[in-house]
Amino acid sequence: MTSPNLPAPILVTRPAELAQMIALLSQQPSVAVDTESNSLFAYREQVCLVQFSAAGGDSGPPLDYLVDPLALDDLSSLGAIFANAGIEKVFHAAEYDLFCLKRDFGFEFNNLFDTMTAARILGRGEVGLGALLESEFGVKLDKRFQRANWGERPLRQELLAYARLDTHYLLELRKRLAADLVRRGLWALAEEDFRRMRPLEAQENGGRQLDCWRVKGAYDLTPQQAAVLNELCVYRDLAAREMNRPLFKVINDQTLITLAQAAPQDSNSLGRLQGITPRLAQRHGQGLLAAIQRGLGAEPVHPPRNHRPNNGYLERLEGLRMWRKRAAQTMGVMSDVVLPRDLMLALAERNPRGREELGEVMREAPWRMERWGEEILRVLRG
Repeated sequence: MTSPNLPAPILVTRPAELAQMIALLSQQPSVAVDTESNSLFAYREQVCLVQFSAAGGDSGPPLDYLVDPLALDDLSSLGAIFANAGIEKVFHAAEYDLFCLKRDFGFEFNNLFDTMTAARILGRGEVGLGALLESEFGVKLDKRFQRANWGERPLRQELLAYARLDTHYLLELRKRLAADLVRRGLWALAEEDFRRMRPLEAQENGGRQLDCWRVKGAYDLTPQQAAVLNELCVYRDLAAREMNRPLFKVINDQTLITLAQAAPQDSNSLGRLQGITPRLAQRHGQGLLAAIQRGLGAEPVHPPRNHRPNNGYLERLEGLRMWRKRAAQTMGVMSDVVLPRDLMLALAERNPRGREELGEVMREAPWRMERWGEEILRVLRG
C-alpha cells in the first residue's frame, strides 16, 4: 500500500469525540463515507467501522475520521448527517454500504454521489476503487486488508491506515469525475442514478435466505435428495448461528450436495466422503447424520415452479436487450448504464404504448425518457 505521508486519522471511540466530529461534518457541503463489516467472520455481520472524510481547513488535506460502532453505544446522531439533503454524501459502490447502515442503525439517506456509478457512466474501463485511486492519484491499496476481520479489537495500525484511504481521496475523485460528467453532458444522467440509489433489500441472515434451492447443484438432485439437503441447510444454519460464523465457514455448499447425494448412514460412511475432514466429522458428524435421517423420512421436496412469461414479454425483453446493447456500444459504456435491468424488466412487463404510459414507467428516469423514449417505444412496438 503506497500513499503520501498523511496526518494520522482521528479514531472516534467516545461520545464527546463523536459529537465533535458531527459538529464539523454538519458544516460541510460534502463528506466522503465508507463502512467496514465482518461478513467473512460472523453469522450476522455488523458494521464494525464507519469512515468519514471532510475537507481540511486552509486547503489542507482532508480530515479523516474512523468511527468505531463497537466502542460507541449510540450512533443515532449520525442520522442527521445522512438525511440532510444539504450535505452530499460521497460513496464508492454505495448500495452495500447503504444496506449495512440502514440495517444496523436505521439511517435514511438524501443527496448521494457514487464515484463508481459516475465512472461507469463515463465509460471508465476499471471502476474499482483501487484502480481509480491508482490511475488518478498514484495510490495503491493493499488488497489483503479487504478480507480482514474488522470485528477484532484493537484494530491494527495497518488496518486503520487502509480504512482511511477508502475515503481520503473520494472528495477529490468526486470533483474530477463530476467535471468530466458535466463536460460530456452526462451530469443529468448521473444525478438520475444517484436519486435512484437505494439500500439493497434486507433478507434473512444478513442478506441470505434459508432456501435449499439457493445451494449450487440443488436442482440436479432428486426430490428425496432435495429433502435431505433442506434438513442439512437447517442444521448448518443453526450451527452457524450458535458458533457466530458465516455459513460457508461451517460447511460449504459442495459438501452439502455431496452429503445429500450419498446420504451416509453412519460415521464410517460419512468420514469417507470428499469434503468431510476429520475435524468437521468430529464437530458436526452426529448433527449431519441426524439431519440426513430427517430428510430421508420427510416428504420429497420439488423445485419451485417458476411462472413462464408469455412469448410477447420474452420478445419485448429480447428487443430491449438488443437495443440497449447497440446504444451502449455507441456511448462506450456497459449496457445497464443505458437501461438498468429493473427498468428494462418493467418496460417489457407493462408494455407502454405511448409517451404518457412510458413516462409513468420511467418516472424515475427522466433523462433516459427524454433521450431514448421514442426509440424505446419503437422497440416495444416491434
